[in-house]
Amino acid sequence: MASTIGSAISSISATPRRSSVATAVNGISSLKSVSFSSRRKSLPSIRLQPAPLRFRISCAAKQETVDKVCEIVKNQLALADNIIVAGSSKFSELGADSLDTVEIVMRLEETFEINVDEASAQNIATVQDVADLIEKLAAEKSA
Repeated sequence: MASTIGSAISSISATPRRSSVATAVNGISSLKSVSFSSRRKSLPSIRLQPAPLRFRISCAAKQETVDKVCEIVKNQLALADNIIVAGSSKFSELGADSLDTVEIVMRLEETFEINVDEASAQNIATVQDVADLIEKLAAEKSA
């Protein structure tokens, strides 16, 4: 059995689907598709098609944006002066319920002149999340 598998594996050959398989873009191979086929019926064809390369650039928000968001959150939740609100502060830990979060988002929309869609608003957990979202929306608005 092992010799059958070994001989079947030795007969597998890689055949590129594109003529320029080894083309490189900024040092990254642009291989789009590879298929392997066997001469024997015992091994099924294997076809690999990687997902397109996607680059995601993620930057932390500017400190001034984080500070402004912290101030708005602290005022909106009427927190005492001794409570520190930082980028890592979670809304749930600050005592914010869903209504408070909606009011905070509305205040941020007015302050930063942006529009936050409902899906993005539901993914907000920390002050840093809000600041990053604000910077992203502001960059999209100015582009």
